[in-house]
Amino acid sequence: MTGPFAFATAGDIRFGRGAAREAVPALAAMGDAALLVTGGTPERADWLRAALEQAGVRVTVFAVPGEPDLPLIERGMAAARASAAQSVIALGGGAAIDAGKAIAALLPAVRPVRDHLEVVGKGLTLEHDPLPFAAIPTTAGTGAEVTRNAVIAVPEARRKVSLRDARMLPKLAIVDPALTDGCPRGVTLASGLDAITQVIEPYLSSRANVMTDALCRDAIPKGLAALRDLMGGEQAGARDAMAWVSLCGGLALANSGLGVVHGLAGPLGGLSGAAHGTICGALLPAGLRANARAGQGDARLQLRMGEVRGWIAQALGGAAPDAFDTLHRWSRAAGLPGLDAQGITEEMRAQAADAAVQSSSMKANPVALSRADLSNLMEQAR
Repeated sequence: MTGPFAFATAGDIRFGRGAAREAVPALAAMGDAALLVTGGTPERADWLRAALEQAGVRVTVFAVPGEPDLPLIERGMAAARASAAQSVIALGGGAAIDAGKAIAALLPAVRPVRDHLEVVGKGLTLEHDPLPFAAIPTTAGTGAEVTRNAVIAVPEARRKVSLRDARMLPKLAIVDPALTDGCPRGVTLASGLDAITQVIEPYLSSRANVMTDALCRDAIPKGLAALRDLMGGEQAGARDAMAWVSLCGGLALANSGLGVVHGLAGPLGGLSGAAHGTICGALLPAGLRANARAGQGDARLQLRMGEVRGWIAQALGGAAPDAFDTLHRWSRAAGLPGLDAQGITEEMRAQAADAAVQSSSMKANPVALSRADLSNLMEQAR
């Protein structure tokens, strides 16, 4: 029997090759002045800036060179105010999209920014609706184009925390797989493992529902096969599949939550500065082992763990019972660094184990994990 559930997402999702250029009129209709948030190489957005200007929009470009922190968000807000921006458009990876989403959300706010941040602030909801916001991802990983939060580093607290509000769901999400073509191998691997984590964790989540299950059951095997193929060389079909999997991950996590991998990845990223996707990829096999071990008496969880094992074995080879070890070996052979190689120390791991209990992601983990479980998990991911 299908139980009750709610499902919220972006106001308008457009998917397919060529979708980004086709959406220029809709982007231009969001306002006469736009802040265009890009990644660290803003020239990659020149085509969009030119197209918007040709459509009569006054464009100010704001570059995000790395994962966003609070000072960068405040600089972006200042740039938006100085240009009298009426809308915010983000073209880039998850960092650019999170930054754009946060700028659009906080620009109308009257309280100090930290009041709206979780963990390090008061976690207050926004007093006013965000500016119209559009997200155009150029990597297949975070699914941030359809989520209701933005992850922001707070350097003085050495934490990455979320700004979260249901109204932060983008007005327009444009997923054009062509924008991911030629993405560097290392970025493809880390972002792809992040995308796969974000369809596995919602599928195992204690908050999973029939809608997120439908998305994840399709996306998990498709993502594993596509990432395997992309590690062998550039393939347009595999890029299309990974873009779809990333979108599914964003849709699923926004509605059923995540789990222990993301519960630890946030604190570890804030403490070390290591890239989010790389941390998630390193933690995923050990996180699956920990949940499977702790949930041995949970028939539902064991059934789903069996499915995940089967999908991994189907894509990467080996026997299904050994699938988590297979995933660990495969990802390392493909070039993914472990936690040690990412600069994550024993002290950081200890702090992350303490901090994870406060994480919103841990609240959806399918089973309770002890601090010792978390420490052992990270030890395996070294």
